[in-house]
Amino acid sequence: MNRRPLLAAIGILALLAGAVTYVVHARNAATADASENAVPVVTGQPMRLDGRTLYFRNLAPGPDTGKLAAVPVADPATARRVGDLHCDRFAAAHGTAICLRLKPGSLPPVTDLIVLDANLRELHRDTLPGTPSRARVSPDGRFVNWTLFVTGDSYAATGFSTRTGLYEVRTGRLVKSVEELAVFVNGKRYYASDVNFWGITFAADGNRFYLTMASKGKTYLIEADLRAYRGTAIAENVECPSLSPDGRRIAYKQKVSSGIWRLAVLDLTTHRISHPPETRSIDDQPVWQNNTTLLYPIHNPDNTTDIWSTGLGTPPKLLIPKATTPSLS
Repeated sequence: MNRRPLLAAIGILALLAGAVTYVVHARNAATADASENAVPVVTGQPMRLDGRTLYFRNLAPGPDTGKLAAVPVADPATARRVGDLHCDRFAAAHGTAICLRLKPGSLPPVTDLIVLDANLRELHRDTLPGTPSRARVSPDGRFVNWTLFVTGDSYAATGFSTRTGLYEVRTGRLVKSVEELAVFVNGKRYYASDVNFWGITFAADGNRFYLTMASKGKTYLIEADLRAYRGTAIAENVECPSLSPDGRRIAYKQKVSSGIWRLAVLDLTTHRISHPPETRSIDDQPVWQNNTTLLYPIHNPDNTTDIWSTGLGTPPKLLIPKATTPSLS
């Protein structure tokens, strides 16, 4: 019997088996790597404002990028639920939500402002000029507010212009811009042609609110009364304020240099300024998870964004990767 053909056949089969084994191993390794790097997502589940959920804009690569996503506040590491709602900015409180969505291809840019109920069903819609920048809902759910860039594309841009407005959910009253707010600086009514407002945050009573006013190279924290429609500058170098749930502190971004801001906290009683142990630049309006913990997005050098949290005296930690625009409701 000639053994050479048999040995050759055995050798070929061995090579084939080895090749199959290699391919299977490579596929399994690739799957393992993909699973390790993938963000777990659950789709097709209803979303509701239940007071126990952290909402955010999903930035994980894939077909659900840009959609509204949610995780339980008590377990943010769980698989994120992703809905069908696309929002560039989102905020919610007390059964009311606001979704800002840039209209694709619009020149000049325009934004759809969508007011939603507790089941995220549309209650009202307006289309306003500008690019989405900030959004908030008053703690009582009565007002939604927003800031849009009208010229320029960031707060670091030279000559940017913003429009900040309010919508009262119960009455349907729309204030497209708060530019008529009477503001007093150092006891005198302030007038200037370059005034910009942004970043409204409401107190629990639904009347008192805070916002940033910029003019002549300075930024001021304005404490305002909605019914009286007047405000007073109470601090400088304050941008994108966020009032703590107990109404005692304002978290904000404090400008350090051009395009660089540090997370800061102002005590409204003592006017003492402190800095949580977050040293990276913060370019957004922080969110209070409770009276001692802040949430905020960090933009990474690789052009990704993650949501982080920090206590007033405890180190920052990664909360949700590939996400932005956190909101608790």
